Amino acid sequence: MAVSEPKPAANNSELLRGEPDDGHHRVTYVELFFDLVFVFAVTQLSHTLAAQFDAWGVLQAFILMLAVWWVWIDTSWVTNWLNPDRTPVRAVIFGLMLAGLGLSISIPKAFGDRAILFAVCYGVMQVARSIFAMWATPRDEEALRTNFTRILAWHCAGAAFWLAGASAPDAWRLGLWAVAVVIASAGPLTRFWTPGLGASAVSDWNVEGGHMAERCGLFIIIALGESILVTGATFADAPWKAWTIVGFVSSFVASLAMWWIYFDLGAEAGSREIADADDPGRLARLAYTYLHLPIMAGVIVTAVGDEFVLDHPDGHGELRTLLTVVGGPLLFLTGAILFKRAVRGFFQLSHLVGIGLLGGMLAAGALLTSLPPALLSVLSTTCLVVVAVWESWSFNAHHHTTQTSAKHD
Repeated sequence: MAVSEPKPAANNSELLRGEPDDGHHRVTYVELFFDLVFVFAVTQLSHTLAAQFDAWGVLQAFILMLAVWWVWIDTSWVTNWLNPDRTPVRAVIFGLMLAGLGLSISIPKAFGDRAILFAVCYGVMQVARSIFAMWATPRDEEALRTNFTRILAWHCAGAAFWLAGASAPDAWRLGLWAVAVVIASAGPLTRFWTPGLGASAVSDWNVEGGHMAERCGLFIIIALGESILVTGATFADAPWKAWTIVGFVSSFVASLAMWWIYFDLGAEAGSREIADADDPGRLARLAYTYLHLPIMAGVIVTAVGDEFVLDHPDGHGELRTLLTVVGGPLLFLTGAILFKRAVRGFFQLSHLVGIGLLGGMLAAGALLTSLPPALLSVLSTTCLVVVAVWESWSFNAHHHTTQTSAKHD
């Protein structure tokens, strides 16, 4: 009876993504499954910010939002290099999901009695993922392995401050965690400079641009989904009066306009530019790692504003309503124009006008807070719709002119 010889163990090189078959790597089902944890995290962030919208609460929510963003985007960079369809990589992603659930659960009380849970889950996700990435990278990929070593050093430093803050008195926690998010935010900017190893070359960050663009677009979908969820849930429990219906329709149209502004032209342009870039790592660091943060934050803040509007659509306006209903779209448009500037090379007039209009609304705060919140929402939404329509119209007009000129030539 013949006995088959055992198959050799998989080489670590098999854990890396190969060359894409159709131009770029597709986002895998396991990555989409991983994102479900962050649907929960974004929901928790939105509810936490709405529950305590004062200077202290906004600052706390901002720190937690940065933490959530960095743990997600850092994982997206790693799955850009490692193949999520390989069993070891999948196993690590599932482990990250479990830790991510713990992190998400702890968000509402992260500055209270669940600080340790938040800090431990965050530290485990960042450090364990980096250790695995080092192990999974073949030794002949020296630049990539060294880069993961630098990243691990930065994540260990950040985890130390997260744990120290969780263990410290409440008065110290905010400061220590602020240092932790500064470390996370500064790492890519400094190219993870590490004593003895120096800084990595951005040219070594050989990302597959199409995959990175699609991953970040999906996170914006997550944030927009939270906006729609908040709008629907709040409207379902509210008395259906005329102003409530106006606020509900306005909130939905605002989500639609933000989707249009990001996805109609911007997402495709970004994907095309990064896929064709000679130095995709540099564009991925700027346009996707940093400039998607204000886009995401703007959508979340807008969702909080939608909740405030639907709770009191015809009442007297409050400062918090103005700051979220107008400030959220303003933050979103600021991120969108900077993102499109990074991939297209110019500032779009439609976005500049929208930013000017929304900025003017904030400046006229004393006047606008006297308006019913639903009407304030309509004015803010109108600014977003103007930007979306203007951008599409100008692109189509330019495209038509170009085609006409080509025919005449």
